[in-house]
Amino acid sequence: MSKSDDSGLTPPQYARVRAEAERALRRADALNRFPTPVSEIMAAAKVEEVYEDVLNDGFLARMRKKAGAALKSALSKVIGLFDARSRLVFIDRTLHIVKQTFVRLHETGHGFMTWQRDLYAIVEECAQTIDPAIADLFDREANVFASEVLFQLDTFSMEAAEKPFGILVPVQLSSKYGASIYASVRQYVSKNTRACAVLVLNPPQPVEDEGFRAGLRRVVASQKFTELFGDIKWPNHFTPDDRIGAMVPLGTRRMSGKRTIQLRGRNGDRHECMAEAFTQKHQVFVLIHAVRTLTKSTVIVSVGG
Repeated sequence: MSKSDDSGLTPPQYARVRAEAERALRRADALNRFPTPVSEIMAAAKVEEVYEDVLNDGFLARMRKKAGAALKSALSKVIGLFDARSRLVFIDRTLHIVKQTFVRLHETGHGFMTWQRDLYAIVEECAQTIDPAIADLFDREANVFASEVLFQLDTFSMEAAEKPFGILVPVQLSSKYGASIYASVRQYVSKNTRACAVLVLNPPQPVEDEGFRAGLRRVVASQKFTELFGDIKWPNHFTPDDRIGAMVPLGTRRMSGKRTIQLRGRNGDRHECMAEAFTQKHQVFVLIHAVRTLTKSTVIVSVGG
């Protein structure tokens, strides 16, 4: 089953975290500096990174013993650790560099947000704890802090809005902000004022008699998209025989052309949409938008009837 993509914070919770992110950016004199100077954000938060690759079993055992009951444990392989008492951050050096950046800011958020500082002595991070779909409140707040700092509050969204709408906008802006393509696409869609959504698919896997299957990993939707279409029941996977699957770039192709589709709105009306796909090594992004929201007035797919 796919996972919804939502920070899970209430408006007051989000406003509280955003205010802390802005405070960190201002304290570090980092507003409108690209990419966001993470080391200076960390210095402003009075946390320090340990650059040795020490996240091995022996080190983790010692840290867990040190924390005792004040330990927030990872659910799987530890990719980051924050020692709240010593204010030290440890990162898995095997992570892709842009993932390291996000984990760094996530850990910094634990140390900077005043209400989180004294909750745990040791905080472990893994893929699940930074996953926006399944993280608990403590980690969702740190995720939002990291995202708000990395994308400079509304700066990324405002810059993106000045460009013609399309999947390449967040892809091309990702390097400027020092973010992953996935995080940039998610930011582009989730904060967009248009009715748009992105389907994040797993890489296509060959399947006999079907050509391939690309499983649905996650859906990210803008508020306006959700208002217009509600909670669409997307298929769990796509094949070349359906309109979404037919857009999945194969071989050396990175993109598909734009195609017209239709989606049924929450009131039963059909809306014209445009869709396009972009792929990288680890996932496929299918960006869909309602045409009328681009003209200030959404490939035809009948999903859920």
